[in-house]
Amino acid sequence: MKTNHYKRLAALLLIGALASACATPPPSAAPAQPAAPAADQTFTVGMVIVGPMNDKGWNEAHVEGTKYVMEKMPNVKFEYVDKVNPADRPNVKGSQVADDLIAKGAKVVIFNSDDFKDDALETAKKHPNIVVIHASGDYAWKEGKNYKDQPNLGNLMSKMEPGWMIAGCASALGSENGKIGTVGPLINEETRRYASAAYLGAKYCWENYKKRDPKELQFKITWIGFWFNIPGVTLDPTKVADDFYNGGFDVVMSAIDTPEVAVQGKKAAEAGKKVKYHHYDYKGGCDLAPDICLGVHYYNWGPGYLKIIQEAMAGTYKGTWTWAEADWKDLNNPDTSAFGYIKGKALGAENEKLLDEFIKGLGDGSIDLWKGPLNFQDGTVFLKDGERATDQQIWYLPQLLEGMEGPSR
Repeated sequence: MKTNHYKRLAALLLIGALASACATPPPSAAPAQPAAPAADQTFTVGMVIVGPMNDKGWNEAHVEGTKYVMEKMPNVKFEYVDKVNPADRPNVKGSQVADDLIAKGAKVVIFNSDDFKDDALETAKKHPNIVVIHASGDYAWKEGKNYKDQPNLGNLMSKMEPGWMIAGCASALGSENGKIGTVGPLINEETRRYASAAYLGAKYCWENYKKRDPKELQFKITWIGFWFNIPGVTLDPTKVADDFYNGGFDVVMSAIDTPEVAVQGKKAAEAGKKVKYHHYDYKGGCDLAPDICLGVHYYNWGPGYLKIIQEAMAGTYKGTWTWAEADWKDLNNPDTSAFGYIKGKALGAENEKLLDEFIKGLGDGSIDLWKGPLNFQDGTVFLKDGERATDQQIWYLPQLLEGMEGPSR
């Protein structure tokens, strides 16, 4: 999930080159779904991508999801426009890119970043006969704070919070001194709940498996200001990662779209530092520096996209909010699990066993880390003793948790 935050990073000017020549259709109570193509006809899906398609992170994981769909549905074709962000396309709105894709025949348009939440809504209103999917967002969540009654607009997001708990546990197991750093993107509800989930996992495994005093655990996050580096606008993630490695943090976690944490970790290890890293987003994240990789929690978008496109082709899709769950019986099943986890070489055999125990506990519910007593970073109560957080409390987490270092806003 990405936020509409980029509108604060750059002034966006409208350009006509990408705008559709079609007039805005009248509003409709229910969208007319695209007709299913004949067996020999191509069904086109457009994807608006916030960063580079080959970023070894968030964006490449979405592209991998589209490849899964095309393997299952040979008559589906994807058209991509990537790097739709203020640095690479400073005068272009996501909705303009969608107009162009629709003019070229797209019957479904996917926006892959929460930066595009208003672009997705604008596109859905303008093109009621087109299925518009926003990954992630909450406009289609009737029980959420920002519900919009737009029948052809849906949201899809993996429920990655348990994945972050696994990542936090692996990082704690892999740390010798308890100093865990995280290179974070921008600050919003999603990134707060992800970072907090990682901290909860780290704290649990530090105390229960390593039998270490929680006061020895230092869990710090530095936010760069966007999902990847924008020179002159964000902090440089290369420098942020280096600052952690050079500052005595022996494990650094990545929460951004690009691989600076892995790249700088490899350099630090080659210089003689005993460091490890934990990757995020992309299944092949440990390939970047396998000897020091603890693991990677990755998104599996394929099954979710497949279901939506099948329904769109059949004319049965209705805008829904989907927070897709993991398949705890087979976490890395490409057909059933919304996220997966791959253990890295640096984790080690003994820690692998402990991590497996932790994963089992998350899956069967015997380990429930969204349960009180928990306080926010400022000391106020988040959850009372025995109280379990609701989906809304988790999704809209307003602060980091007590014990974490780094700003909440």
